[in-house]
Amino acid sequence: MSIAFRHRMLLGKDNATSGHKGEVMNVVILKGRLSSEPTVRELASGSVLMSLELTTRVEEVASSVPLVWFDPPAKVAVAGGDEVSVVGTVRRRFYRAGGSTQSRTEVVVEHLGRIADKRSLTAQRKWIAAAMGAAGVDGLPSR
Repeated sequence: MSIAFRHRMLLGKDNATSGHKGEVMNVVILKGRLSSEPTVRELASGSVLMSLELTTRVEEVASSVPLVWFDPPAKVAVAGGDEVSVVGTVRRRFYRAGGSTQSRTEVVVEHLGRIADKRSLTAQRKWIAAAMGAAGVDGLPSR
């Protein structure tokens, strides 16, 4: 997926129906530990979907965040317990289950890397700087 396409996904201009003025941005940056092993499955479309669960902490309160990653790179090497940094977008998905409509809020991963992997963190910082400007990378782990 090209950076230009990602920008269209993440950034929007004046949205008359939502009442927002100026730019609207949907960018999530998370740091935490993978609380389980990733699961990978192939969709009917031929795309690959990796599902992960991330545990984050804010003021000693743990939160579990579901992550989905469409067509992750083949050489992704993460496992349950790994400390990772994630950049993505929030999405609320609706589906039918048990005769009723259900919903799930999840983060769609754009970049995921282990905190110990300096190259991965550098790539994330570059992507965030391109999407949000240089000020968007302040406070991010640099290792």
